[in-house]
Amino acid sequence: MKITGKVTYQNLEGGFWGIEDDKGGQWLVTDMPSQLKINGARVEVQARRSDMETMFMWGEPIEIVSFHTLPKFR
Repeated sequence: MKITGKVTYQNLEGGFWGIEDDKGGQWLVTDMPSQLKINGARVEVQARRSDMETMFMWGEPIEIVSFHTLPKFR
């Protein structure tokens, strides 16, 4: 699946990285690439759903297959 949105750091339950897509969806990235760990960065990712169980009560768990950054303004 393709997801376009912004990277967000959630300071909940010890903190974690995710993506808020342009339609308001929340995606919990199970292993965020270090290149994307910039709060507010615009990204487009190819991802697949993860069956990993998490303790976080935020977003749908995904694994990133590929990614690239986008300009901040559309």
